[in-house]
Amino acid sequence: MKILVIPNRGRSYHAVRPEAECYIDLAKAGHDITIMTCMTNAYIDEYKKFNITIVELATLKKHSWKVIKQIHQYIKRYNIDIVYATESKGIPNAAFACISTKAKMIAYRGTSGGMYKTDPSNYLCMLHPRIDGVICVSSPVTVNVKNKVRSSIKSKVVTIYKGHDLNWYQDPAVDLTTLGSDDKYFNILCVGSPRPHKGTHILLDAAKELSDIIDLRIILVGDNIDKQPFIDQIKNSGMAERIILTGFRNDVPAISKACDLLILPSLSKEGLTRTVLESLSNGTPVVTSANDGVLETIEDGVNGYLVPIGDASAIAEKIRILYQDKETLAKLASNSTDVIKDKMSHNKTVMLMEEYFQKMILS
Repeated sequence: MKILVIPNRGRSYHAVRPEAECYIDLAKAGHDITIMTCMTNAYIDEYKKFNITIVELATLKKHSWKVIKQIHQYIKRYNIDIVYATESKGIPNAAFACISTKAKMIAYRGTSGGMYKTDPSNYLCMLHPRIDGVICVSSPVTVNVKNKVRSSIKSKVVTIYKGHDLNWYQDPAVDLTTLGSDDKYFNILCVGSPRPHKGTHILLDAAKELSDIIDLRIILVGDNIDKQPFIDQIKNSGMAERIILTGFRNDVPAISKACDLLILPSLSKEGLTRTVLESLSNGTPVVTSANDGVLETIEDGVNGYLVPIGDASAIAEKIRILYQDKETLAKLASNSTDVIKDKMSHNKTVMLMEEYFQKMILS
């Protein structure tokens, strides 16, 4: 197959790895892969090591006639079979570029929200009439997309998990002293965000109920958490000196490997949360709100705990239980990689993606 990919550029190597390794493995399998992206793509150096053609995008605008023309000419010149776009800025340009070509246009969807039929802008992106199929990152996302797309392509909306490989996580854990903590403490990690649906404020509410645990440390990774309203929450938590703000980090897997727990307090809009899969791959169990994105990875009481969405007290309770019961914590940790070995396996992802693309060509 001749496959043209407009991928996620990513802010870090680990952020794009599950996606990027699929294209590398497809190239290894003998398929003709072209990556059309910017030269700052976090995985660009890895792509160059394999038999993959790299083409620099003319611009990074969401709707650009220059990019549409660039992609269209490439499809025509090289007789491309599949165009696969995974980024919000790439999907609309790729869809327009596929008009009057034989290429099958496949879009990727990673969240279960949005895609409103009443919003005309969606018909220039995920509801674009030139899109032939959609790969969704989880079953809830697939259900949402099938409810929105035109009837003629509903059968071509599929779930393919963005799998991981345990071999990717052989690097040593981060030295927690470099972050201001220590492995003698009970360390919990949360990759936070100022966006309300990420639920960072919920974890900080839970922190108030845990302030009596002197050797508890909360490591908060992410941009702009050192601003309001979080600063007041941290000051009023009774744990201000034990909540560590790291800012953005590109070594989140190594941090999760060093921690006892990952906390995911999201309120909604999760597809298949990468930090959860990274933590499980590193043997770190997860306490998470029961949002769509984790129900297919976390089995309550097996590799982590599920709590009601928005329930800070429930999060605090589970953290306290695992702090006090190291035997249960160890059991959850020992089970954490099982879902990665099978259901969320990278090799399975590549196999399903290859099969899907081949079926799309024949349809």
